[in-house]
Amino acid sequence: MIDLDYKEFGQLTNLELYAILQLRSEVFVVEQHCVYQDMDGKDINALHILGKKNGQLVAYTRIFGPGEYFGDASIGRVLVKREEREHGYGKTIMEYSVDLIHKIFKSSGIRISAQKYLEKFYSSFGFVTLGKEYLEDGIPHVAMVMKTEKFQKG
Repeated sequence: MIDLDYKEFGQLTNLELYAILQLRSEVFVVEQHCVYQDMDGKDINALHILGKKNGQLVAYTRIFGPGEYFGDASIGRVLVKREEREHGYGKTIMEYSVDLIHKIFKSSGIRISAQKYLEKFYSSFGFVTLGKEYLEDGIPHVAMVMKTEKFQKG
């Protein structure tokens, strides 16, 4: 079981920010053998979803309102610490992130840039692939969107 919470960038403690950047580097740079600039200047405008187990960060996403990253609201930097993946925390933090976007931003759509090998995982939440596969930082990705009638404006 993980404890989930979210914070704006300015609300993160130094230790939380360090843990986020360390875990993102561990997963996206070291584990995936991908040298890229993780600190992209967008963290300041994101809401940061923290999944902690026994006080330690083990899962993370960042979310954006419509127009802050894509036209739709978005979820990015989705990760679970390697040793914790067997517990379903990816599903837990994604469900929390989607619910939070609907609650806070009242958005009718969510867009993600998904690593291709996780396409089936994101499809299980209702995301649909748009267009063709592309390379992002040397890793195959696909654009995916979730449209929910429940939150459609009208």
